[in-house]
Amino acid sequence: MSAAPVRAAPEVLLLDYGAGNVRSAARALERAGMRVRVSADPGDVPHASALVVPGQGHFRQVMETFDRHGFHAPVMDAARAGVPLLGICVGMQLLFDGSEEAPGLPGLGLISGTVRRFTATPGHKVPQMGWNALQARGDSPLLRGLGPDAYAYFVHSYYVPLDTPVEHGAVTNYGVPFWSAISRGNLHAAQFHPEKSGAVGLALLSNFRREVTGGGSL
Repeated sequence: MSAAPVRAAPEVLLLDYGAGNVRSAARALERAGMRVRVSADPGDVPHASALVVPGQGHFRQVMETFDRHGFHAPVMDAARAGVPLLGICVGMQLLFDGSEEAPGLPGLGLISGTVRRFTATPGHKVPQMGWNALQARGDSPLLRGLGPDAYAYFVHSYYVPLDTPVEHGAVTNYGVPFWSAISRGNLHAAQFHPEKSGAVGLALLSNFRREVTGGGSL
């Protein structure tokens, strides 16, 4: 009796456009069972089986750097063609129409909505820095198996408001409730840092790996 064939680890294209912690993200994706190709070449995007878009810093700087490196059009084409995409931190915010951090500067517009700024209140300094709870909503493939007590590590001043047209993801409360993770078709994103979120982050990335290999979708 022959042994069952071993499925090769899926390869994901991690975009290196100068606005994300690429090394940490690459290591985390590899720990989750993926082969990672780091690329600063937008010509690699049309050949990718999955995309990961990191991002740290000011929305304007990140979006303008993304555009300047030539990633805008090929990433839009890939997303619309159904290629699995994972946005991390500001990489999540880029998926929306825009951000209060950079009025007038359009994001990718793959999901309708505007990213808002937290208002500092007693007990809630801005930015939010530290661990906070994830409350699953709907049935996001990213969150399957995480359980009701999942915590992740956040560093951010801007958030995706709860009235955004998203049905599947995670909600976190920091003075106001907001979407801390989303899944919409082939688009997935996390406001928190999976690479800094221990077992929860590893589980989320492992779930994304299953999406890349066709393990399930919404």
